[in-house]
Amino acid sequence: MFTYILHFMAKKQNGKQKSMEETLWDSANKLRGTVESSEYKHVVLGLIFLKFVSDKFEERRLEIVADGKGKYIEMAEFYNMKNVFYLTPESRWSHIVENSKQDNIALIIDTALHTIEKNNPTLKGALPDNYFSRLNMDVSKLAALLDTINNINTLHDKQQDIVGRVYEYFLSKFALAEGKGKGEFYTPKSIVNLIAEMIEPYKGVIYDPACGSGGMFVQSVKFIESHHGNKREVSIYGQEYTATTYKLAKMNLAIRGIAANLGDVPADTFGRDQHPDLKADFIMANPPFNQKNWRAGNELIDDPRWRGYEVPPTSNANYGWILNMASKLSENGVAGFILANGALSGGGEEYKIRKKLIKNKLVEAIVIMPRNLFYTTDISVTLWILNHNKKERTITLNDVVKNYQNREDEILFMDLRQWGEPFEKKYTQFSEKDIKDITKTYHDWQHKDFEQNYKNTPEYCYSAKIEEVKAKDYSLVPSKYIEFVNRDENIDFDKKMTALQGEFSELLKAEEQSKKDLLNVFKELGYEVKI
Repeated sequence: MFTYILHFMAKKQNGKQKSMEETLWDSANKLRGTVESSEYKHVVLGLIFLKFVSDKFEERRLEIVADGKGKYIEMAEFYNMKNVFYLTPESRWSHIVENSKQDNIALIIDTALHTIEKNNPTLKGALPDNYFSRLNMDVSKLAALLDTINNINTLHDKQQDIVGRVYEYFLSKFALAEGKGKGEFYTPKSIVNLIAEMIEPYKGVIYDPACGSGGMFVQSVKFIESHHGNKREVSIYGQEYTATTYKLAKMNLAIRGIAANLGDVPADTFGRDQHPDLKADFIMANPPFNQKNWRAGNELIDDPRWRGYEVPPTSNANYGWILNMASKLSENGVAGFILANGALSGGGEEYKIRKKLIKNKLVEAIVIMPRNLFYTTDISVTLWILNHNKKERTITLNDVVKNYQNREDEILFMDLRQWGEPFEKKYTQFSEKDIKDITKTYHDWQHKDFEQNYKNTPEYCYSAKIEEVKAKDYSLVPSKYIEFVNRDENIDFDKKMTALQGEFSELLKAEEQSKKDLLNVFKELGYEVKI
């Protein structure tokens, strides 16, 4: 149980106390019926942001008075110098709480958010605009949500990053609730942690061309802090197409004090690249899978991002994303990103591009992930690692010098399909131990003395010479290289059958509900259907 769980928010449920996040989630769910689930994430996260910046403002206000400088408590400069947003009286949480039962509370909240953004240029484009008034929410339910959020002491335990954890919890819960086809703004935490631990974004420029709610950046900074680095030694750049998700990202980073350039506006990375001259030391990304019709006809034919390669086909953006990232790598840049497995093989222009990427010694590692890692799809996906300089590099983490001699003429293949632990019943996530073990294998392979620590392991990993990859016609499918033995003997059939039984039961329930819905439609049309 986290140290920041508040006693007055605890409730009993099945003999267990609810955490702050769970209590807040229950309160947010009361908005169902008056607000679409796809909308109320912005309601809740917007209010949490408002409460947090107000708490920070009040804390700084008391500091100014304690320092004997009370005459300056309404000067924005005395707040900004400590990276605190200055809030005018109408934008403070106290004003919102005082008016929480008023019929025009939605307008009061909108005014507060608008005023904060207007008075703090770094928040330009970050906050919901006239959002609460447009939703026409039930005043009593909104007031109840405000009461719950009012009980959160966002500054209670700075070590635990209360607001950050609430944001992380809510983003994942919203992604789970919205299900397939939704929640694209969120990449599960364990995937992001794995990428960060593998490519080690400790210093330099970090870029994400499809940044969603900013999770890659958050975990990058956590990686730096956990290895005693300085987050001021990184510069963050990103881009996001969806306007509401763009705002989520800016809020998510703002509450953590992370400065980032996400472009002036939400925009399509292909059609309107807002960082055309960027050279990144680290790229972390989870772009949309198998994006169709991402460019029309002859659009982007001469785009400099494809220079030296074929133009990616309009039917699928996977190789468009790959080349976008490859073009933005610095001289020693490393990229770790997720793609659908289909990008590992196939013909046409994709084959030609893949062949050149391999011959140019840019592909460093290909990692097949387990199924059910994502809330939006159950397919297995691939983690690609590109390295612009597959030669020697030295970095210092935790005061330990690490010398990496990247395998310039080799590609590491890893198969993690049997890895991971259950999460939320039907999903999979990597445990901390999983991440540690996988990362160790990768770094042992990179190390100068890798022969002493790394070895090819059946059903897990294999270091392939580029000549071997050429012999297999430049396929990057790991099963073509990794040895598989007695796979059937290692299957726990009871466990598999139990899982299948559960899935089959859910399918039957869904089928039954579909029948009922269809019968109701006919009934509403005045027809009786007998089964």
